[in-house]
Amino acid sequence: MKIFKLTLVLALLIFSNTLIAKESKPMSVKEKKERFRSLIAPAVDNVYKELDAQFKDVSKNIKNPKYAQKIASLKKTYKIKSDEELLMALKPHPRSIAVAQAAMESAWATSRFFNEATNIFGVWSFNKKEPRIAAGEKRGTKTIWLKKYASIEDSIRDYYKTLGRSHAFKEFRKLKMKTDDPYKLVKKLDRYSEMGAKYGKELTSMIKYNKFYLYDK
Repeated sequence: MKIFKLTLVLALLIFSNTLIAKESKPMSVKEKKERFRSLIAPAVDNVYKELDAQFKDVSKNIKNPKYAQKIASLKKTYKIKSDEELLMALKPHPRSIAVAQAAMESAWATSRFFNEATNIFGVWSFNKKEPRIAAGEKRGTKTIWLKKYASIEDSIRDYYKTLGRSHAFKEFRKLKMKTDDPYKLVKKLDRYSEMGAKYGKELTSMIKYNKFYLYDK
């Protein structure tokens, strides 16, 4: 009986250690990408459809007196005054760009910012009252803070809003009213990253190599 118990204990220990080894084994690049696609791509698609429906609704009713209050509220949210600027702000850019930026900014959904704050796009926080986490590095003596989101969808919505109202992306907004070509549009995102013009090139490569353009079909 003692031998049986000892054998059973050893078997359980071996099984337990095997599970731990499997859990602690680093994911391969393929596994990371598959996990990323299952987590992020469907959420981007959902938010895109939501924003596209809003854009089409506002476009159709922007002169409708019944929509006056809604239009005024949206203009306040996006910090703009004209109807033209509002439509530029509301039109969602291609899914392929959002997915490519998500992959780059979150290291395929493995970054600390993603794991601890569901922050996919590295969006900074300047409001002490909102949920946020501190970045590991500083700018001089100043702490860099990043927003903390309740869900992946919330992170994506805020990302679209950021590109929809930031002065840095005014040219990007103008161009997306003329084209949905992701390769042309990413050239206007040089101010999103300290990489500058190289950032657009990296996004282009990311979209082509990973076939993210298929999300725009």
